[in-house]
Amino acid sequence: MLSETIQLWDDNDTVALHSYIQNNSMEFQKDQLRPAVLICPGGGYLGTSDREAEPVALKFASLGYRTFVLRYTTYYKEWVEDFNNPPAPNEKSAYPQPLFDLAKAMIIIRENASKWLVDSEKIAVCGFSAGAHLSASMGVHWNSSLLKEKFNSENEIFKPNAVILGYPLLDYQLMKEKVEEEANEFIKEFFEISNRAVFGTPNPSLEQLSEVSPVNFVSSQTPPTFIWHTADDGLVYAENSLRFATALAKNKVSYELHVFESGVHGLSLCDETTAGEPSHINPECSVWVDLAQNWLNKHFK
Repeated sequence: MLSETIQLWDDNDTVALHSYIQNNSMEFQKDQLRPAVLICPGGGYLGTSDREAEPVALKFASLGYRTFVLRYTTYYKEWVEDFNNPPAPNEKSAYPQPLFDLAKAMIIIRENASKWLVDSEKIAVCGFSAGAHLSASMGVHWNSSLLKEKFNSENEIFKPNAVILGYPLLDYQLMKEKVEEEANEFIKEFFEISNRAVFGTPNPSLEQLSEVSPVNFVSSQTPPTFIWHTADDGLVYAENSLRFATALAKNKVSYELHVFESGVHGLSLCDETTAGEPSHINPECSVWVDLAQNWLNKHFK
């Protein structure tokens, strides 16, 4: 397997693109272009989860995809084990910096498509939780002037050909209402810290919340989208996915939505491969990978 780590910016060695490319053996269909999946792990924009990174890349690689993991800009430069004793924060983590990271990753993949034997017209972005927010943000903003002016590139280079969202945060206004009404103190504190990462303040304005909510920017130009969630997700509420699916339907964007009856937030692959605790093993939800593969096969045929 060809594994590379590519630093995206000269002044930040923690933001990197990691490749997982099957060796081009003579025993395979030599020089065959394959579709790619670029994975954005979750972590509340405080860090990027290992559970939603390499194991997911290897899973999709085993299904025949060229795979990549993006470690994008987050509030902390290392995974936080104890929020009572966190590392020094990164004051430059606020949105849209993570979106710039993802855009840069898309540029690198497309510019190296021949090297990695990637079909540049078949690149999916797959995100989880905050990483799904980032993936959806690219889905709705790939054609924005913001990215075109930042990189002085034509917008098509940023466009995902498909988007896969696992338990995504897509509507910050909804989250604010639900957290204030229902959440316990730990979750409220978690979102205050996460808000610092995304907005630079624990109490963003309604205008700020709206500007960073992908649900508000769905258009007919949004790529086909696969979404999965659990109905009783206690951290990122399933209504995020329902509202986004409704927006996709209104704009006649092809989508597939699966809301499983039960499962904790952060399931990743839902099996022993990615389990951090027993509740992460959920056979009922683990079928999302097969469902997503079948869906991708339809769109990438």
